[in-house]
Amino acid sequence: MARRIPGPREWREHVHGIGPRARVALVSATSLAALVTVALLLPVPYVKLAPGPTFNVIGESDGEPFLSITGTTTYPVSGNLDMTTVRESGGPRGGLTFVEAIGAWFSTADAVVPRELIYPDDITGDEVRQRQARLFSTSESDAIGAALNYLEIPATTEVVLTAVFDDAPAGQSLQPRDQVVAIDGIAIEQPSDVVDAIQAEPIGTTFVFDIERDGELIEVEITSEENPDRPGSPYIGAMVGIYFTPDFDIDFTLQDVGGPSAGLMFATGIIDKLTPEDLTGGGHVAGTGTIKPDGSVGPIGGIRQKLAGARNAGAELFVMPERHCVEAAGHIPNGLTVVPVATLDDTVDAIRSWVAGEPTVSCPAQD
Repeated sequence: MARRIPGPREWREHVHGIGPRARVALVSATSLAALVTVALLLPVPYVKLAPGPTFNVIGESDGEPFLSITGTTTYPVSGNLDMTTVRESGGPRGGLTFVEAIGAWFSTADAVVPRELIYPDDITGDEVRQRQARLFSTSESDAIGAALNYLEIPATTEVVLTAVFDDAPAGQSLQPRDQVVAIDGIAIEQPSDVVDAIQAEPIGTTFVFDIERDGELIEVEITSEENPDRPGSPYIGAMVGIYFTPDFDIDFTLQDVGGPSAGLMFATGIIDKLTPEDLTGGGHVAGTGTIKPDGSVGPIGGIRQKLAGARNAGAELFVMPERHCVEAAGHIPNGLTVVPVATLDDTVDAIRSWVAGEPTVSCPAQD
């Protein structure tokens, strides 16, 4: 009996073992899988916080010290005084995918937080970087003031612009580190004098600033605008602080790091280099905290990530603002002693006690 030879269509279906209905099902499944894959890779409105790198402020990078002091007597240092950082993913500086968010959710060291808790909706990545850089610069200046006050080293003080917003009135003619000598002929002695002068006049007022820049006195006119963050309030778009200048030079060379939380470790590093005592005794100390010129230590963000990053880098002692003990509870790595501090004096005393093997008041470690 003659045997019928399958036609081309039948042959393809025979070879692949797929009929028309099965093929539709396969296409549907493939499309669904593709859609799921795309969905998993789409950015989500969250920010991932993870342990970032640490930097030994009394150490070096490529042969260059992170903290350079010249023009006065300095002393040998050893060990580590690490500033700690947090690595961010997502938010204004880049999208965080669903897969990355889920991975961080199950990590003991990472955290995932809604973007709106950290950043306003309309802020850009460049604006975040500029803001963090301004805060970092301010922390350096405050650290110098705190260390000099601790060591009772005399210094001249100047009211300076610590940051200038590019898209604000001040951004057209003022620069960071400009010294504000006078406004409308009235001498400026404290940062609050600048704020008071601007706030005392209505929006749209033109002020005459006497500025000293690179040793030259110049006159600049600035017209205030409405503060975008505080409707009805005038502003010029600059941050003001006190800059401390001793009769020697203190320079920081650390690049590409932002935020104010390194101030405490910067101040501690300056003290270590300017005193005969080897503060760490060769030990590995890390920490975090904002600092004010009067030596008071302020709060920071990402404490859990900084604790993990410090221990990963080998730190054995960690100093941090005292208010973070509750937040850190259950997240202190084994082998890391965490000491809460309120002032720069507390910090130096805590490190000395730890080096000497004396008991220290610490936050409880995780079980």
